[in-house]
Amino acid sequence: MSQDETRNKPIGIFDSGVGGLTVAAEIMRLLPQENIVYFGDVGRAPYGGRSKEIITKFTRQDISFLMEHKVKYIVAACNSASAVALETVRGEFDIGILGVIEPGAEAAVKYTRNGRIGIIGTVATIGSDSYARAIQSRNGLVKVFSLACPLFVPLTEEGYIEKEATLLIAQDYLKTLIDVDIDTLVLGCTHYPLLKKVIGKVMGEKVRLVDSAEETARTVAEALAEKDLLRISGGEASVKFYVSDVPDRFSQVVKQFLGRGINNITRLDITRY
Repeated sequence: MSQDETRNKPIGIFDSGVGGLTVAAEIMRLLPQENIVYFGDVGRAPYGGRSKEIITKFTRQDISFLMEHKVKYIVAACNSASAVALETVRGEFDIGILGVIEPGAEAAVKYTRNGRIGIIGTVATIGSDSYARAIQSRNGLVKVFSLACPLFVPLTEEGYIEKEATLLIAQDYLKTLIDVDIDTLVLGCTHYPLLKKVIGKVMGEKVRLVDSAEETARTVAEALAEKDLLRISGGEASVKFYVSDVPDRFSQVVKQFLGRGINNITRLDITRY
C-alpha cells in the first residue's frame, strides 16, 4: 500500500457513549480534511462504574471493531478506558493508540504556576489514579488533588448545561478544590467540556481549565504529522458514526455534544468482536 493510500485511511475514535464526541468535534475542527470512524458503545455506557476486567474487555472489542475499518490511528476518547485498560491492550494491536489521560496531564504540567493541580472525573477515572501518576511522572514536585464528580455526566446528557441546579452542584463539588488553592484544573471526563462555562465561573479566572478534548486533538495532529500520516486533502472528508444502541433522545444528545445533527448512524452488535 502506498503512503498516499495510508494517509487516506480514517482516524478511529471510540468512547463508552457520546462524551467522546467532544474529542471528535475538536479533531474535526483541527483536522477537517481527515476521514473519521466513530464508535459509541451507548448500549453498555457508562464504563465508569465497571470493573477493570470488564472495561478492558469492552476496550479490546471497541478497538477490534475500528481495526476492521482499516483505520490508521486510534483515539480512546474515554477517560475510563484510557485510565484502566489502555496500558493492557495497547501492545495487542499493531497501531498507534492515544488515550485522553496523557495529553491532559502534559498540558496541566505545562500550565501550572504554583504546582497545585486539580483533577475532576468519574469514579473509575479518579479511582485509577491515572491522571495523578501521569502528572507526577512529568513533575514529581507537583501536588495533585483528585475529585470524582459523578453527577456531571447525567447533567450534561439531560441538557442541564447552564441551569441553576448545575451551578449549585458544581459549587458544592468544587469548593474543596478552591480551598486547596489549585491554579490548574483538568476536566478529566469527555462530558465535562460542555460544563466549562459553569466550572470556570465556580473556580474563577485565576484557575486554568485543561480541556482534554482540545489537548487530545492537538496531540493527534502532532502524532500524525510526525508519522507522515496526515491526509492530503482531496475531496470532502467522510465521517461515519457507529453505536451499539440508539436510545431515546439520542440524536438530541448527539447534537448537544457535536454542535450539529448527524444522519448516518449505524447500529451494530459489538459483542461479536
